[in-house]
Amino acid sequence: MVELFDTTLRDGTQAEGINLSVSDKLHITQALDDFGIDIIEGGWPGSNPRDEAFFLKVKDLQLHNTQVCAFGSTARRPDTTASDPNLQALLKAETPIVTLFGKTWRLHAQVGLGLDGDENETIIHESVAHLREHGRRVIFDAEHFFDGYKDDPAFALAMVKAAETAGADTLVLCDTNGGCRPSEVAAIVREIRPQVSASLGIHAHNDGDLAVANTLAAVEEGVTHVQGTINGVGERCGNANLCSIIPNLLLKLGLELRHDIDLARLTELSRSVAEIMNLAPDSRAPFVGKSAFTHKGGIHVSAVIKDPAMYEHVEPEAVGSSRHVLVSDLSGQSNIKYKARELGIDLDANGRKGQAREIVKQVKALEYEGYQYDGAEASFELLLRRHTGEFAPYFRIVESRVYVRYDKEGHNYSEAVMKVNVGGESEHTAAEGTGPVNALDNALRKALTRFYPEISEVRLVDYKVRVLDQKHGTSAKVRVLIETSDGKDSWSTVGVSENIIEASWQALRDSLNYKLFKSAAIAPAENTLQ
Repeated sequence: MVELFDTTLRDGTQAEGINLSVSDKLHITQALDDFGIDIIEGGWPGSNPRDEAFFLKVKDLQLHNTQVCAFGSTARRPDTTASDPNLQALLKAETPIVTLFGKTWRLHAQVGLGLDGDENETIIHESVAHLREHGRRVIFDAEHFFDGYKDDPAFALAMVKAAETAGADTLVLCDTNGGCRPSEVAAIVREIRPQVSASLGIHAHNDGDLAVANTLAAVEEGVTHVQGTINGVGERCGNANLCSIIPNLLLKLGLELRHDIDLARLTELSRSVAEIMNLAPDSRAPFVGKSAFTHKGGIHVSAVIKDPAMYEHVEPEAVGSSRHVLVSDLSGQSNIKYKARELGIDLDANGRKGQAREIVKQVKALEYEGYQYDGAEASFELLLRRHTGEFAPYFRIVESRVYVRYDKEGHNYSEAVMKVNVGGESEHTAAEGTGPVNALDNALRKALTRFYPEISEVRLVDYKVRVLDQKHGTSAKVRVLIETSDGKDSWSTVGVSENIIEASWQALRDSLNYKLFKSAAIAPAENTLQ
């Protein structure tokens, strides 16, 4: 049975760019408890006011699965445990569990602390014993254990034994520099395990991109306490990623956890923690990333339609994810049919056979011109619905002009003038913007709002430009991808042209047409395809 130990709130916050408020830490604590994590390491009391405030406020949470743990170091010198400020702060936090780290690499003890082996061993023993005397469960983090054991096995083993004899019930072997290989971890755990009675834990960093592999190697050798962070956040290259470890423990190794967890909530947990940390979710993260169950190649899609196991190592629903099929120049008819079925589109309606083949041919031609539909699914849906006759544009641009003016101070002003036809009725309007594309967007929405009030809900939230053939310089073709939102949903569209304004206009046109189509607005019969 494996005990899950989360250190997102302590080791995770040591990652570059991560800064959590007390409120943030409390929200993450509640989410981890709801998920079923056994122990949450809340921070280092005494090191900063924020962690001290967290340990006060976390007592008010109604936690059902987890215990909160405080983290700190051993005393600085022998015979100072009663007065050591760090140990006093750990006790003041009043957590039932304390994680205490100590030096198990001779290099760190001698060079970092100026201690000989006996002094370092005494400090570890006295510090653990002091916390045990005050009724705390002590988890001993053997810092740099694997590097220390490779350097001097007797020294490293003596340090963890000192913690064990003083009352630590879990000895966590740490790959603090993150440079070990799974074979090394497995071999060392195999040697250590018969020599101690306490349960063993693993704490791995990801500097060699092997933290998850090293953790699983340790578990397969009998380790029963696993430390990591959500999404693998942590110092330098990060910590072992619990979002990868947990499904491997359950789905691949078939092990039991101390608490029942709903693995189908894993993706939700990953994204929620990323959001609180103000991090963009890693789309390529195993199990929980958007691309983890995304298929693009036509052969892959054809196989997945027949049996997803051909190209998926687990069912996406098991971890709260879902399958996605992309459309691109690598697509075959299987991709088109899958996406059409996903969107509720019958490509063979009205007796029109072979539409999938026609669409594949068109998509390949358009992607050769620079279009990219795997990042612009709204544009692709409109393309499909044009083929089936379900969609015709809701408006027609009769004329448009964009002006850019500069004043004497060098400031520029953009204005777009536009004439739009809707069902035979015209609207002529103008609007300013912070740039020509923004002015065009404002003018178009202003012209259409009289006919389609729902357009007022729409906002451009992202705009990306990519130069497709840079050797042509300023005459190069560009691809514009835009993301639009109405406050409830968001969608992406694409445009391609040698003229960046024209490419932007194409994407904007698709974006507003998509909104109107999804709002079930009635397209006037007089409208014609553009």
